[in-house]
Amino acid sequence: MIKEEEVGKKIREFRLNAGLTLNQLAEKTGISQGYVSKIENSQNAPPVSTLLTLARALNVSMSEIFGEDENKKPISLVKKNERPFVAKNGSIFGYSYQALAHKIHNKHLNPYILTIPANQKRETDFHFEHKGEEMLFVLKGKMKFLYGDEEFILGKGDCVFFDSSIPHNGFSCDNKKVECLIVIYTPE
Repeated sequence: MIKEEEVGKKIREFRLNAGLTLNQLAEKTGISQGYVSKIENSQNAPPVSTLLTLARALNVSMSEIFGEDENKKPISLVKKNERPFVAKNGSIFGYSYQALAHKIHNKHLNPYILTIPANQKRETDFHFEHKGEEMLFVLKGKMKFLYGDEEFILGKGDCVFFDSSIPHNGFSCDNKKVECLIVIYTPE
């Protein structure tokens, strides 16, 4: 497992191995060339959805981006103290993600523990949007979940399942930390 700040170097390595320029990767992913450059130079730790988009475009897995050896077993046990942080405080909202199945290679379901900080920025003009589906289950706290033009208040035990190609994001409702189980499905 590589450190968070080394993820960008790994992405650059895969891009160069694929013979792609920054501009070609940007066009292939729909991510701006400047943002890809910032990611590669570890100036910006992207959210998981952006990493998934880059991995697909580079024809690699998330496990490969994080420098993990391919697991040939069809099962993965990740103990609580073995959960690596992915984009720790790296997204525009300060979200952090802990990977729950990082030992499995070439999977379509990507489960994480998502932590939304207590006093994060509330930039409602920025949303996540990517191919696939997501399930978000609130473990702790209360959040406002924005989905397209709709708003939902979710509390402990609430679950939302949705088409992740619709713009979405979420914020703490009461300036307290929110923890969620999030599972992101990415089609081939």
